[in-house]
Amino acid sequence: MENDPVLENEVPSAPAPATKRKKVKETRGDRAYYIITYIILGLLALIVLYPLWFVIIASFSSADAVLAGRVYLWPVEIDFSGYAKCFERSDIWIGYANTIWYTLAYTVLSVGFTLAAAWALSRKTLPFRKFFMIFFTITMFFGGGLIPFYNVVSDLGMLNTPWAIILPGTVSAWNLFMAKTFFQTGVPDTIVEAAELDGANRARLFVSIIVPISAPIIAVLTLYYAIGQWNSYFNAMIFLTDSNLYPLQLVLKEILTSAESTVGGSGETMLEQFRLANQLKYVTVIVSSLPVFCLYPFVQKYFAQGVLVGSLKD
Repeated sequence: MENDPVLENEVPSAPAPATKRKKVKETRGDRAYYIITYIILGLLALIVLYPLWFVIIASFSSADAVLAGRVYLWPVEIDFSGYAKCFERSDIWIGYANTIWYTLAYTVLSVGFTLAAAWALSRKTLPFRKFFMIFFTITMFFGGGLIPFYNVVSDLGMLNTPWAIILPGTVSAWNLFMAKTFFQTGVPDTIVEAAELDGANRARLFVSIIVPISAPIIAVLTLYYAIGQWNSYFNAMIFLTDSNLYPLQLVLKEILTSAESTVGGSGETMLEQFRLANQLKYVTVIVSSLPVFCLYPFVQKYFAQGVLVGSLKD
């Protein structure tokens, strides 16, 4: 068989070289803009970070050095007596245990209820969907007030019980709408249709399909609810009278209040109480904030994604 001369003369063409992106030359105006931007961002970072750094170094510096204004950038006359006085109190550990229990229970219930309600509201087939949307929106702008709130908790028999801290405010309307938007924009209808064709009922669909693919919004909701409950003390101050049920924040408030009380006593006693109050002020900030700082690295990779997806409009 004779060779085709056209095929013999045909030479494979070399791949076209990748187009090099031409680097745009920065002008003096661009450089000046970047310099000013970095300076402003650096100043903002310093404004945010320095108070936190000062609290850290002041918490284990001498109380006299802090009161004299000699603590600026580094600890002066390192002294851990404030931590020792703080942790030698049994009510601190009781408050920690109570807060951990309140936060865990509140977060689990809040995330579960919020996800279930948000998924239902994201479905256009939900009966009376517009009514529920209006109902939840009203709660974002209007509240019943403290006295009706107290009466409701009292009538439900939750006064001086852990449920007075856990149940009120379990679902946040803001978080509910954020999760609803996430489901509308992040869950394709094809997944729902495929699951329904396979015979999955609504409960199975939600538990086995929707929840596993909702890790970003679950992480964001967990962070919001957990931090909000961890830092909360107002409901405990209103509804609890048993000191054994106090959360950590209320215990620390009681410690500062008692330390700052200088009624009676000599001048030396008053001065010692003032030094103790000033030292405990910084120690309690570290003690109460440390668990939150430990939690954030585990959920921060989902934080930006969940917030951005949850903020998109359908």
